Amino acid sequence: MQIINPATEEVIAHLEEDRQPALNAKFKLLKQAQPIWAEKSLSERINIISTFSGFLEAEIERLAATLTSEVGKPLQQARNEINGARSRIKWMLSHAEKYLSDEIMVEEPGLKEIIKYEPLGVVCNISAWNYPYLVGVNVFIPALLNGNAVMYKPSEHATLTGLEIEKLLKKAGVPDEIFQVAIGGGQTGAELLKLDFDGYFFTGSYKTGKLIYEAVATKMVPCQLELGGKDPLYIAEDVSDVENAAMATADGAFYNNGQSCCSVERIYVHKQQYDAYLSAFVKEVQSWKVGSPTDSDTYLGALTRKEQIGVLQNQVSDALAKGAKLLHGGKPIANKGYFFEPTVLSEVTNDMLVMQEESFGPIIGIMKVENDEEALKMMQDTNYGLTASIYTADQKRAESLLSKLDAGSGYWNCCDRVSAALPWSGRKYSGIGATLSHQGLRAFSKPKAYHLRG
Repeated sequence: MQIINPATEEVIAHLEEDRQPALNAKFKLLKQAQPIWAEKSLSERINIISTFSGFLEAEIERLAATLTSEVGKPLQQARNEINGARSRIKWMLSHAEKYLSDEIMVEEPGLKEIIKYEPLGVVCNISAWNYPYLVGVNVFIPALLNGNAVMYKPSEHATLTGLEIEKLLKKAGVPDEIFQVAIGGGQTGAELLKLDFDGYFFTGSYKTGKLIYEAVATKMVPCQLELGGKDPLYIAEDVSDVENAAMATADGAFYNNGQSCCSVERIYVHKQQYDAYLSAFVKEVQSWKVGSPTDSDTYLGALTRKEQIGVLQNQVSDALAKGAKLLHGGKPIANKGYFFEPTVLSEVTNDMLVMQEESFGPIIGIMKVENDEEALKMMQDTNYGLTASIYTADQKRAESLLSKLDAGSGYWNCCDRVSAALPWSGRKYSGIGATLSHQGLRAFSKPKAYHLRG
């Protein structure tokens, strides 16, 4: 398997992919060792994960450079991701005792009722390339804290980072047999589904998530899917600082080259703010530097996957054919690497691909709406349900609109953010189950009820 730098198109590594015999051997190791790991106290596991977080801090420059070289994101954004992962780990470590320890529910003379949280066993984590540290720690950290063994398959586009994660976890004290990395692409992932894991946790596209869900359904084990989004945002007429809102929401749409499941992907603007918002939005986008991810002033680096350029070109062509206006960008950048101009389309309609299909790239459609009712109707017009954002001066108005949207996260006067304290979950095509918060900690355990008389 070749590892290609998307900014230079150079091959930076060759790796041997795992096939079924190798996966079987790794699975056997995990199965045999998991009970020993589960017997360790929670405090021991917390200390080991804390040491791992310390290694992330100490080696951030090397780790960020590796991440940038294989996914193409700017070096500062790679550092931000690793620091964000450490922040999530910190929350998990500080709340693990509270949410994973035994809970006494009833205690009275002659009777005690207790909930104990037992590990699932051996879990399979098929992870994503866009934020390998962030989406990774959402799964393998609480899985390990709960006493599970983990088969971790990083994306084929972020395998070097996956191997760095493995090395640092084991350096921190996670036994070799408790965390195994499966190397490869789609075929390796498909072969993992044939093994009898005690839980499957996938981050990626709806199409692949659906295939996984169907493949493992008869096993009757937990299967959580963190999938994509077509995240809408509404700018109401009472927003006082339109320029600031445009700057913030442009970042929400284009950060990490728009390669985030919670990136803003559709924008609806009240007719009274439309012209001013468009002007400020385009001005902000025009100020960004697109170029080498290793340059300190680069905001948009390379797309991670070459094939996504064709997806973006198709969305632009479809929008223009249906009457949209191209305000900025719209085409690949003609030099080495997988670069695409930040693209802004106005006068869009909801029947365009750019407003319906996940873009996962630096492109946005901005639509004028008459009022809240039209905005709500347009925002509801999607098969996805990950996040939705409302910008308005009125909190009650925002909460009322958000309550009518079938999405896992609602934002008022912000967008494209994740908190370790809150559940990260999707509706409809955006997935099933939750990571983060106390729900995410407990997602890797099986509750057992104890009825104790005496």
